[in-house]
Amino acid sequence: MSATPPAAAGDGTLGAPRSRADLFWSFSWLALQGFGGVLAVVQRELVERKRWLTREQFVEDWAVAQIMPGPNVVNLSLMIGDRHFGLSGALAALAGMLTLPTLAVVLLAALYSNVADVPLVQGALRGMGAVAAGLILGTGIKLIGALRANPLGMPACIGLALATFVAIGLLRLPLGPVLLVLGGAACVWAWRRLP
Repeated sequence: MSATPPAAAGDGTLGAPRSRADLFWSFSWLALQGFGGVLAVVQRELVERKRWLTREQFVEDWAVAQIMPGPNVVNLSLMIGDRHFGLSGALAALAGMLTLPTLAVVLLAALYSNVADVPLVQGALRGMGAVAAGLILGTGIKLIGALRANPLGMPACIGLALATFVAIGLLRLPLGPVLLVLGGAACVWAWRRLP
């Protein structure tokens, strides 16, 4: 596997994918690690390990990837591939995100159909769900520092996150209207605060 060596710790320099093959293999590796939730893996690989993005760039790009139709990480891979190599880079990153994981899912689906009713397998899947939720929460906490550079400021961002949690997690409101109302309000507010 081709991999960009990480920059020296703390030197502040950003790396970049060396080639389309580097994009393909990097996103293949990233996708194969993303069982149950890929946010933690994506952040670690692209920001901490490969240093293709700063934390602030990652938060901004992830926000854009979330509001676009389709899977967030696929959208992010397209954005990064396009940024470095244009359309061919976007296609290489997309192929990396989809090729090996698709083969793995087809194989796992065939195997799972034979053991779906085994209590040990059902328990293992529930445990993986809890781990995935913990990874997402941990990554969210790790990225809080990037909100200092947000035009809304840290208190407003935390307030919006709490309002979203209350609306979806506690009040069980549908995601679409919550995203439209709170996300739309946050976008307008941020736009008005930009110089």
